[in-house]
Amino acid sequence: MKYDFDAVIDRRNTASLKWDVAENELPMWVADMDFQTAPEIREELQRRLSHGVFGYSVLPEEWYGAICGWWESRHHFRMEKDWLIFCTGVVPALSSIVRKLTTVGENVLVQTPVYNIFFHSIANNGRNVLESPLVYDGAGYSVNFDDLERKLADPQTTLMILCNPHNPIGKIWDRETLARIGHLAAKYHVIVASDEIHCDLTDPGKEYIPFASVNEECRENSVTCIAPTKTFNLAGLQTAAVCVPNPVLRHKVWRGLNTDEAAEPNVFAIPAAVAAFTRGAEWLDALREYLYENKKTVSAFLKENLPQIALVPSEATYLLWLDCSKVCADASRLQKFLRRETGLYVSEGAQYGRTGMSFLRLNIACPRIILEDGMRRLLRGVASF
Repeated sequence: MKYDFDAVIDRRNTASLKWDVAENELPMWVADMDFQTAPEIREELQRRLSHGVFGYSVLPEEWYGAICGWWESRHHFRMEKDWLIFCTGVVPALSSIVRKLTTVGENVLVQTPVYNIFFHSIANNGRNVLESPLVYDGAGYSVNFDDLERKLADPQTTLMILCNPHNPIGKIWDRETLARIGHLAAKYHVIVASDEIHCDLTDPGKEYIPFASVNEECRENSVTCIAPTKTFNLAGLQTAAVCVPNPVLRHKVWRGLNTDEAAEPNVFAIPAAVAAFTRGAEWLDALREYLYENKKTVSAFLKENLPQIALVPSEATYLLWLDCSKVCADASRLQKFLRRETGLYVSEGAQYGRTGMSFLRLNIACPRIILEDGMRRLLRGVASF
């Protein structure tokens, strides 16, 4: 294999959020990969580092071209340069969008279970979190459109944060579902902010559909947050973008990001993003194959050793959603027990909304030897729970 994803990189004592844990603990929680980023990106960063001068940066034409070219070739969506705004991260962008496009006391709708930081971006800015729970039938998730329409129709609801693909369930929303969401949002004058940060981390042979690409109704009523950070393990470089086709919305978002001082790139943010989107495709495809094999490893292990834990089928992200309802109703108890007794550190599902109470989220973006260690710890922990 050209790229060695089996290599174990020691991340302890590197001020890592993920790995700043006790010596006996194995962190498989936060969405951060244990693989080195693509060598093509490291080469570009090394070249920039060797220059030795790190002053203020501007956005070169290459940045716009890299993003537009990637989305057209990988995702069949033609963006215009003018639609793009640089920002330091998807979360800062979402928080800024909440502040700029809504007012205090209004509702921001999310489809739960969903990425827990959405709740923070809403509540910390004095807005109300309005949950529209997804429907779980024991095998997968779908949208409850009756509930969604009722909540979008509330005049107090002015923004919806869409997760596409959906974290933590790994769902790729199909075109029909996205179109229906887009129609309802437009009908009730609710803007859609689509978090598409996991869009490139799909299973081999699977593609996501950008919300803004579905039709004109979706395009003109949406703000899309994108980044190379999850895909290429670059979160610490703080590099992302917002795509806003509608010029009126774009001006508001641009003003918000600049007011919040979240629109100025650091000296490594631009070369990393350009290298990722112009030279990272081969590495990414190899990564997707490796992650898919990791998914199959977990699936086979659970079926053979822990049939009481159900793996919710997913087609995207490296985050697995484990249904532990046959083990305990409140998986936060199991999560704490696993960490205390085995050192396995996973995420409790309750933080993703009330409907996640009996679930755990597992990060499998690691070398297989580490994944197998995690599976053994899970088995040992559940057996003694």
